[in-house]
Amino acid sequence: MASVNKVILIGNLGRDPETRYTTDNSLQITTLALATTTYRRSQDGGRNEEVEWHRVVLFGRQAEIAQQYLRKGSQAYIEGRLRTRRWEKEGQTHYSTEIIADSLQLLGSRNAQSEPSGEFESVSAYKGAPASSDSSYSRGRPSSADEFESPRTPRQSAPSAPSAPSAPAAPIGRPAEMDDLDDDVPF
Repeated sequence: MASVNKVILIGNLGRDPETRYTTDNSLQITTLALATTTYRRSQDGGRNEEVEWHRVVLFGRQAEIAQQYLRKGSQAYIEGRLRTRRWEKEGQTHYSTEIIADSLQLLGSRNAQSEPSGEFESVSAYKGAPASSDSSYSRGRPSSADEFESPRTPRQSAPSAPSAPSAPAAPIGRPAEMDDLDDDVPF
């Protein structure tokens, strides 16, 4: 039987991204502390806020983008998978559950994220990110460049030659086909 390990989060960073590199400096790894908020009704009719903190790990180009553009308070959309690591330290077993990001989208305004001139809508994942449950991030660089998906950026149109004057624009209104949509509503 097939299984699914998929996480989708929209939240705000609780602190600036933390970046480190593999032992041979071949791969950048960035960790985010992402907060998601859920609101629930209390028994007295009030509204309770529940905040959940998530540890998100990004690799390669995706990690570079996060480090460059995200700051504390920035909003981000993350798709990824859960991974639990286990390690021994001073005779005690420790566990850490984290989200390995497959996709990152920066949300919010450019000014809120204090972005420089570039704008990235979405950054695809590094396909060769470590998926094992060992505690080290000291994996080597992928063997070929095609193991990275390219980041998707907004298209910029090339400057065009001046065009001839066009007819005045029609007044903006509701298109005729929109009037017919009300008749299809079943209630």
